[in-house]
Amino acid sequence: MSDASTGFDPRHKSRTIVEGRERAGARSMLRAIGWTDEDFHKPVIGVAHCWIETMPCNYGHRELAEHVKRGIRDAGAVPVEVNTVAISDGITMGTEGMKASLISREVIADSIELVGRGHMFDAMVILVACDKTIPAGAMALARLDIPGFLIYTGTIYPGKYKGRDVNIQDVYEAIGAAAAGKITDEELTELEKVACPGIGACGGQYTANTMATVIEALGIAPVGSGSTPQPHPDKKRICYEAGKLVVDQLKRGLKPSDILTRQAFLNGIAAATGTGGSTNAVLHLLAIAREAGVELTIDDFNEISENTPVITDLRPSGKYTAVDVYEAGGIELILKRLIEGGKIDGSQLTPTGRTLAEEVANVQERKPGQQVILSLDNPKSPVGGLVILKGNLAPEGAVVKIAASGRTYHKGPARVFDCEEDAMDAVINKQINPGDVVVIRYEGPKGGPGMREMLGVTSAIVGEGLGDSVALLTDGRFSGATRGLMVGHVSPEAAVGGPIAALREGDIVTIDLDNKKLEVDLPQEVITARMQEWKAPAPRYTSGVFAKYAALVSSASEGAVTKAFL
Repeated sequence: MSDASTGFDPRHKSRTIVEGRERAGARSMLRAIGWTDEDFHKPVIGVAHCWIETMPCNYGHRELAEHVKRGIRDAGAVPVEVNTVAISDGITMGTEGMKASLISREVIADSIELVGRGHMFDAMVILVACDKTIPAGAMALARLDIPGFLIYTGTIYPGKYKGRDVNIQDVYEAIGAAAAGKITDEELTELEKVACPGIGACGGQYTANTMATVIEALGIAPVGSGSTPQPHPDKKRICYEAGKLVVDQLKRGLKPSDILTRQAFLNGIAAATGTGGSTNAVLHLLAIAREAGVELTIDDFNEISENTPVITDLRPSGKYTAVDVYEAGGIELILKRLIEGGKIDGSQLTPTGRTLAEEVANVQERKPGQQVILSLDNPKSPVGGLVILKGNLAPEGAVVKIAASGRTYHKGPARVFDCEEDAMDAVINKQINPGDVVVIRYEGPKGGPGMREMLGVTSAIVGEGLGDSVALLTDGRFSGATRGLMVGHVSPEAAVGGPIAALREGDIVTIDLDNKKLEVDLPQEVITARMQEWKAPAPRYTSGVFAKYAALVSSASEGAVTKAFL
C-alpha cells in the first residue's frame, strides 16, 4: 500500500520478489532464514557493510549493523544484511597489494549495486569506514537511486607515545626517521605498538575522514552521524536511529537523485578543500558525480578552493585528530561555519528531508574556545587546501594539497623512477638530494594498475628530513596522510603516453602553485620528439581483476572510473 501522504509505494521494488502465486518459491526460501507471513507485507531494506578482518577500520560493522537492523524492524520494515569486501590502504601500502585499493572502489560499488538490484531492495543503509568504501557506497547508492544513505562508522582514537597523541601517520614517518638514524628501531617498534589502540578509520583528515565530511555536505549521510568515533557507545544509538530514519525516508520517497544536485557536489568540494582534506576527494567526487549523472569537472575544484578558506587545524598538516573534531563540535559544526560564511549552500536536502541549514541551525561548540574548528574570520589558511595544476607535464591536470605544504613553488632536477619500489630504495639509500623532484610514473590508473598511494615514499622523504626541500610528482596517488609538496594524479598518465613519460633524469621541473602550473623546462618539439620514440610498456597483468580494470579504467582527470567506456 502506498504511503498516504506522499503517494510513494514503500514496497516499490520488493513486491516483485515476494508477491503472487508465482513467487512461492522465493517466499519458501526466505522462510528458511526466518521470514514470517507478516514480513512479506513489509518494505525490504538492505543494510550493506564492509566488515572484514584485514583492518581495524571496518571492524565494528557487524555489531553496528545489528543496531541499524533493530531500528529498521522497530520502524516496521524488514532489514537484510549484506557484506562486501574492503582493502586497507595502510596495510597494503608500498606493496603490490596497494594496487587493489582503488580497484576495490569499483568492485565494492558493483557488489552493492548487484545485490540491491538482484534482490530488489526498497531502500538501503550502507555502513562505510575505510577509504574506498565511502565513495563506493555513494556510487552504488547513486546507481540504484533508491531511498537510503551512508553511515560513516567513525574514526579510531589516537594512541599515546611519550605523552603525545600519535596515529598511523607517525609510524610511517618514523620508518624514514629510523632509516636516517634519527630514532632507533626499538623506538619505532614502541611507536608501532601504541599508534592504533582500537577499531576505527585512520584518525586525521585523511581520505576516510575527508570523505566522511564530504558525504554529509553532499546530503547522503545524516548530518551529525559521522564524527562520533567508532568505539564510542553513542555510535550504537546513531546506527539505531539511522535504521528508523531510512524507513521514514522510504515512506517519503526521497531518493539520491533528489539530493545529489550539482550544487550538492560543489558543497562537497567546499567541505573537502575547506578542511585541508585529501587529494583523493577529487577522484571520488568526480566518480560519484558521474554515477549520479551530474556534470562535474576537475576545473570546478580550483574555483571553489580559491574562495574557501581552510577552517580546521587537522593532521596531516595540522595539529589535531578526528577525535578532536568530534569533541570540538563535529562535522556539523564545520558545515555550519561554511554555510554561515556562504561557502556551502545550506538549501540542499539531507536524508531527513530538511535542508543542511536546518540541520545545523542549533549546532554549538562542544568545547567553547576550542582551536580545532576555526572561524572564517580566523582561518588556518585564507584559501582552500586543494589545487589543480596544468601545463606541459599535465595537460589534463594534476592535484596537489597545498594545505600539506608551506611551499608554493619548487624548481629542480627530475629524479625519474618507473615504479614506487625503485623510488623508495633511492630515498632509503640516501640517493635523493635537497632540491630534487622525485618522479614516480607508470603508477596511474592503467599503468599500475590501480594508482597506488605513495605514503611509504612521501613519509620516508619527510622522515629523512627532506620534506621541506624535495618535491614529488606522480601519476599515482597520495594517502590522505601525506604531507609535503607532493603532486599526484598527473594526467594523462605515462602508460597512455602522457608527457610525464617523456621526462628524463635531470630535466628541470617547475611546480608553481600560485600560477597553477606544472611544467618541464623543455620546448614542446623536444617533448614531441621524445614521445615519438616512446613505446607503450607491456601490461603488467594479462588476466584477473587487475587486467580487467586496466582495460576499462578512464583517466584520473575523470575520476578513474570504469563507466566512461560504456
